[in-house]
Amino acid sequence: MPDRRSSDIGRVRSVRIVHLETGRHYYGGARQVVYLCEGLARRGHECHLVCPPGAEIAAEAASVAEIHPLRLGGDLDLAAIPRLAACLKRLAPDLLHVHSRRGADPQGGIAARLAGIPAVVSRRVDNPEPRWLVALKYRLYARVITISEGIRQVLLAEGMAPERVVTVLSAVDTSAFERPCERDWFNGQFGLQSDALAIGMVAQLIPRKGHAVLLDALARLGDAAPPFRVLLFGQGPGRAALEAQRDALGLGGRVSFAGFRDDLERVLGCLDLLVHPAFMEGLGVSLLQAAAAGVPIVAARAGGIPEIVHDRENGFLVQPGDPDALAARICDLLGDPSLRRRFGERGRDLAREGFSVDSMVEGNLR
Repeated sequence: MPDRRSSDIGRVRSVRIVHLETGRHYYGGARQVVYLCEGLARRGHECHLVCPPGAEIAAEAASVAEIHPLRLGGDLDLAAIPRLAACLKRLAPDLLHVHSRRGADPQGGIAARLAGIPAVVSRRVDNPEPRWLVALKYRLYARVITISEGIRQVLLAEGMAPERVVTVLSAVDTSAFERPCERDWFNGQFGLQSDALAIGMVAQLIPRKGHAVLLDALARLGDAAPPFRVLLFGQGPGRAALEAQRDALGLGGRVSFAGFRDDLERVLGCLDLLVHPAFMEGLGVSLLQAAAAGVPIVAARAGGIPEIVHDRENGFLVQPGDPDALAARICDLLGDPSLRRRFGERGRDLAREGFSVDSMVEGNLR
């Protein structure tokens, strides 16, 4: 676990940092970059953000970082390396911080070498990589910063030296999610009956997030559970297949695709339960947000998820890909309001104690 003692690093002098984020959408990882830039700016440091033209993060970070749009075409765009190196030479920062894997590493590390600038990289995913690639790619960086201890252990198992890999947990702005539910607004937004319990899942519609397992689990509930509706928040290439699975299982009246929302601070606190049956997950920002909102969670025991969901404290953990166990734990919570309330209160405490923005910023400064 990261050392959360307060640090005086960065108060000695102002540091100029270039952040490289190649994602085009303002998902969880991009939000962490903005939290970090906000915290660095408050501490008197100078942030620059390199991102693709039109990336959503640019507008979010504009008040705390100077934005530098740069054409970044993905993992195969090797021409991005000299473009980024030229940008770094012009800006002359003290450090490059690489945040996104798509077209960012190893390109970011190579560009930093060409520009003569040290670099660090944040790793947000827990998928394994070949040992030869780990040895080759991460030598480009002075440190690898993992957003969960689960990801750190993956890299250690692949041969990285422990002193070169540090964990700095992702953060959540807990105050933004600690708000009362506007029940009439919520029910009207999503067409819910007043007596229906609301189950949510917040994730990209891609196979590794486990939506198909959730649908199989819901089909097993039948009439054993109280009346409920499931809202699937997010977008992605898997939507058509999931809609077909939902309809084939006869869940059309219970499961709705709610799309991408930029107002989760208003939405999450109205959920009775959040489900996240992912097969792989670096940490899971939506789980942090749900915990901060006081929502109990049922999730898979994968990646960094157990660092947020403590089994039988603020939710239940099940094995990935087990719809029977998932259905049983969902049913347990739907049928027990006092357990939902106890898990929710504990989750809020855990979010406040271990995942503050200040702790994340100080960890990155160290």
